[in-house]
Amino acid sequence: MNTLPVLAVLMVFAALSCSKSDNTDTDVAPINLTLTANVSTDSSGVVSFVASATNAIAYSFDYGNNTTEVSASGVVNTHYSSSGVYTVSVVAQSKTGKKTSKSIVITVKVVQGLIWSDDFDSPGPPNSAKWGYDLGAGGWGNNEAQYYTNLTDNAVVENGILKIILKKESYQGSSYTSARLLTKGKFSFKYGKIEARAKLPAGGGTWPAIWMLGDNISTANWPACGEIDIMEHRGSELNKIFGTLHYPGHSGGNADGNSRTITNATTEFHKYSVDWTAAAIKIYVDDQLIHSVANSTGIPFNHDFFFILNVAMGGTFGGAVDPAFTNATMEVDYIRVYK
Repeated sequence: MNTLPVLAVLMVFAALSCSKSDNTDTDVAPINLTLTANVSTDSSGVVSFVASATNAIAYSFDYGNNTTEVSASGVVNTHYSSSGVYTVSVVAQSKTGKKTSKSIVITVKVVQGLIWSDDFDSPGPPNSAKWGYDLGAGGWGNNEAQYYTNLTDNAVVENGILKIILKKESYQGSSYTSARLLTKGKFSFKYGKIEARAKLPAGGGTWPAIWMLGDNISTANWPACGEIDIMEHRGSELNKIFGTLHYPGHSGGNADGNSRTITNATTEFHKYSVDWTAAAIKIYVDDQLIHSVANSTGIPFNHDFFFILNVAMGGTFGGAVDPAFTNATMEVDYIRVYK
């Protein structure tokens, strides 16, 4: 029997099998990964990144400032709100999920200009060119106990300080009076760094707040307009500062926020601030981060917002009112917006 032809056929079959296996084996990690950065020279904080790798179908960026982004192309732009040295990382991923990573260090310089402020230097009523009033009782659905007035008994500038005064007194059917100031129709803006320096009131039921609402609230309604609570505090939990975002799916008791406990919130001034960009909203107390939320077109924080300063009593957040309460004051040294 002649076995040579059979052996030849087997060898050809084995070769074809190996070739087929080699051609279909695509389970490999991305290779030749590169990452480059182009930092803007105008001190705006804008940086462009380009990542490239063989066998990659997606790139995950970590910008080193608590902000991340995924890109199919590997070409992205981001905005840094503060000067600093940042370690930026990218992970390239293949279609089978294998990954390769690379990091670079960049130096960013950001120079922000003051676009609006109130240092409360003029004694008397708050500056009417900058502030209006919400008037009335109930807290617009929050079941609050105060009546908001436009009287200097409840909002006055003295010695370079805005004082919002919550008082126990009968007024228009309510048992307390206070003030709620707002810049709606006078000043609103999109993106920037907000700083306020304030000393908070004490007393069970007190609910001071420095916050912002979307300028489109009259048409979009709440929470679709978006809400940024720069600072909230309640007298039942002294020194616990809340920073919170409200928007559809995350509003009321399900809001997107966090808190930090500080010392002497009601006896000393502290700085409350927000860095708000197209990439993220970050809330701080005394430059310590409370909460960070990645911004996107899917949430309502990419249009103009206005400020509100107020002190409420009781309600859904303020809680039980101390029956011995007589009066308390939120003092605001300044509020400023940089961009």
